[in-house]
Order: sequence, then C-alpha cells, then structure tokens
Amino acid sequence: MLKILDPSDTGKTHCDGVSRRNFLQVGALGAGGLTLPGLLSLEAKQGIRNNPKSVILVYLVGGPPHQDMFDLKPDAPREIAGPWKPTATNVNGIEICEALPLMAQRMDKFTVIRSLSDAQAGHDAVQCYTGRTNAGQKPAGGWPQFGSLVNKIQGQHVLTTPGFISLCYPCTHGPYNEPGPGYLGPAHAGFRPLGPTRKDMILNGITTDRLSNRKALLASFDQFRRDTDASGTLKGVDAFTEQAMGILTASHLAEALDLSNESEATRERYGTGNPKKFIDANGAPRVPQSFLAARRLIEAGARIVTVNYSKWDWHGGLNAEGRANNSIFLREKEDFPIFDKGITALIDDLYERGLDKDTAVLVWGEFGRTPKISAKVGRDHWPRVACALMAGGGMRHGQVIGKTDRIAGEPVDRPVSFQEVFATLYRHLGIDVRTATVPDLHGRPQYLVDPGQEAIAELV
Repeated sequence: MLKILDPSDTGKTHCDGVSRRNFLQVGALGAGGLTLPGLLSLEAKQGIRNNPKSVILVYLVGGPPHQDMFDLKPDAPREIAGPWKPTATNVNGIEICEALPLMAQRMDKFTVIRSLSDAQAGHDAVQCYTGRTNAGQKPAGGWPQFGSLVNKIQGQHVLTTPGFISLCYPCTHGPYNEPGPGYLGPAHAGFRPLGPTRKDMILNGITTDRLSNRKALLASFDQFRRDTDASGTLKGVDAFTEQAMGILTASHLAEALDLSNESEATRERYGTGNPKKFIDANGAPRVPQSFLAARRLIEAGARIVTVNYSKWDWHGGLNAEGRANNSIFLREKEDFPIFDKGITALIDDLYERGLDKDTAVLVWGEFGRTPKISAKVGRDHWPRVACALMAGGGMRHGQVIGKTDRIAGEPVDRPVSFQEVFATLYRHLGIDVRTATVPDLHGRPQYLVDPGQEAIAELV
C-alpha cells in the first residue's frame, strides 16, 4: 500500500498507517473528488487551463518602517527623520531610502503605496492575507485567505501543481502565521512544502519502477479507498486525492522546489539565508531564496504563492534573543540590503522570463511604524498609515500612490485600503469582485471584498 508520510509520523493513522493529517496535507488543494475513471484518464489530460495569471504575496513579518524605506521625511525633526537619506530613482520625482539602491535603479518597475490607511493595531498576519481584520462579525469558520478563495474560484492551472502554495515558515508567535482557508475548509488550504508537509512528500516502499506504472499506482489508491471507506474514515478525503496523485506521479513540484536546478549565478543574484534561523526567535527566517522558489513555482503552474520574510518589528532595546545592539537603524542596515537584492532579483527574473505581465507581486506588512523614534531607538506600532510595494501584473508602474503628512503619520491624499489592494489582485486574475461570491458554511454567498471596494484605478 502506498504511504504518503515520513516514518517519524506517530500520529493517528488509517488502517494502512497513513495519518489523516498527512494524507490531507499532501493534497491540500484538490480540484474535486477522485473517481477511478477520472484517475485513469489523467494521462490524456493536458492539465492546462485558461488564464495563467498568478500572484506572489510577500508578508514582511512584524510591520516594516514605511518612513525609513519608501516615505522618507528628511526635513522632519531628527527624532522623526532618522539617519537615512533619500536617494533619487530612475523615475523622476520619486525618492526612496539610500539603503535600497537596486530598487531605486528599477523604480519604473515598481509602485509604492504610501497611504494604506486602515491597518489593524496589533501583530496579526490576517489582514495581509485576507484584507480583513478579526474585528466585527465573521462568517462561521472565519474569512478565507486570498489564496484559498482563488483556488476555490479558479482551481489549478496545471494538474500536477497545486494552485495555491505557501512558502511561509511557521512562526512561534501564532498571529504571525497566515490564516487558514476559513469557511472553505481544508480542501482549499495552501500546500506547504516548507512546513510539516515537506516530510509528507516522501514515498515509503515505492520504487521508481512502480511509480512509472500509473495503473498500478491507481490500483493502490483504489484499494486504499475501499479499505478506508469500509471504516467510514474516508468521508471528506476525496477532495484531496486527485491533488495528491498529481503531486506524487509528476516531478513538476519537486523540481520547482529544487533550487540546485538553477545556475550558481542565479542563486547568487537572489542571495541566501539560513532557513533554520528565525529572526528575533518568533519571526520568520531571512531567506531571499524563497523569492527564487516562488518564481520557480509560478513557472511550474502555481496561481498563488505566499512568502513570509524576516522580522520587521524593531522597537529597539533588547530583542527576544537578548540582543543589546538592537536599534532600528542597525537592524535596517542589516536587513535592507538583503531584501533589496532578493526582491529586485525576483522582478528582474520575471521580466527576463516574460512573466512580468502575468505575475503580480505584492510586498507589505500588517501596519506602519511610529513617526517618533523611541528612547530605545526603535519605532513602535502605527496603524494610521502603512506602505505597500507592488510590481508586475501588466500594471502601470513607476509611480507613487498616496501621500502622507510632513512626519509620515497620517495620509493626506489618496488613502488606500487593504481590500482595494486585494480587489486589484483579483482583477489581475480575471475575477470581478463586484459579482463574484463564494458560499459560506451556511450556503450564504460571501463577496470577496466589501461592497464598494474596487481595484486601484491608478494601477489598472
């Protein structure tokens, strides 16, 4: 019998030793129930659907400092402006931080939103993945995240690659983790090859010769179905099975995740970091190679790829690891160049490979930072205004959207909501937020964004 788990898994299992958790995780984005006729016809399917549009969403864990990156105020008092100087970009009139020179050279390929105006006050990734906060009334099961909704509406683009893949590392601070599929259920959760699911992609006791025999493999799954159906444990599993089959019998996903298939020059272009070092203990690792993996997954057919990156909660003073030298400006000196190199490598790659019109990139965090520098030489939480960086998607770039006051404390022109940004991404994917709905657990249709939230006109 085919087993889709690592031998170390000691959790509850089905009769053949396959844990329900692991079986579900391998096929977390199934495109429908598995039927034997359907499986036997897999070889004849092309696996290509219309609309190959995609999105890479990068979450900067902890909230990046907008006034030190994209909205510098050099004429503000010293306790607000900080030490960084603005630098000119290749777009006349746009300046960003001098510590982001590579981005400055490519500003014509980026859009900076300086006026995100409805951020939440506390650390929570939910708004960056759903456009909604935890406040107010929620449907039973909770709001699904963006990737889950897209997967529900559009399904997979390529049969052997999940439509929604999460490259997010699990953070010890729970709210930093991306939310789940909400009322859509686990069938539309993101496939997580960098999390616990990685070990679930190991095949125990299956030779390459046997894998090459598709019918034998299908027969194995068919026996699994009969065995588990008899015990009543298969109910609800069918939604994952076709996905698991595609992943196991094709090499697209494994090849996409193997960065050694890239040239040394390309890997160097992005830079590398230690995936086992979680910044400030509870953040995410600082691994720019995740941007490269995201590009490769998009090329393999994923529609949505999410990435969490580093830790941007710089209050100064001692950090969670007891670091004494923890001023915001020392931390920025460390993080900015690595981020600058990695994100510009991604954008260069998309353009060079002809993916810039089909793939949109969004980079943001949960809120901005206080205008005034604290006595501990940090910036604290500031929900009144935040920033976002966008690229690709065939949109109009080389611009700044929105404006803040003289201390970068409040938006004074063109406030932008988180849901407007998501409406823009949905439009890029060909989804009309004015009409598209998804039924919740009670069968009630739920809109993807609140009524009145539209795509950002300046971009589209």
